[in-house]
Amino acid sequence: MASLELYGTASCPYTRDLREDLEWQGRAFVEHDVDADPAALARMVALTGGRTVPVLVEDGQVMQVGWQGRGCYVGEAP
Repeated sequence: MASLELYGTASCPYTRDLREDLEWQGRAFVEHDVDADPAALARMVALTGGRTVPVLVEDGQVMQVGWQGRGCYVGEAP
């Protein structure tokens, strides 16, 4: 079975929407809150080169950044 990870924040509505979609599909995933976990933020930035959430990673490969063309910026202002 594929390993699915969701990187996001509690305050980002697009993270919530992607989480709800994954749950509706019945897909098992591990969620990382990059606001609360600096190590998760570092992993996400290493994978994507950016600070936009949500990020969906499957088996170590970035599958999606954002949700339906939208995302939230994490960290310092760009």
